[in-house]
Amino acid sequence: MFDLDFTTIFLSIAFGIIGISYFSHGRKHNFYFLISGIGLLVFPYFVSTLPSLLTIGIALVILPFILQRISPL
Repeated sequence: MFDLDFTTIFLSIAFGIIGISYFSHGRKHNFYFLISGIGLLVFPYFVSTLPSLLTIGIALVILPFILQRISPL
């Protein structure tokens, strides 16, 4: 079911903190950060394995910077 070891819990909290900062920045400045912040806040509830948690989390952290370069809003 869920793998509740220290690393998984720590990464979920870390991605949640990054998601809060992305969300607050996105509300004022950039839509891409808003969407990525919401994703970072929500996805740890649905992902239970460490590799998928790392992969999705790092992708959501980097995604707004890539989208901003491709098509700035």
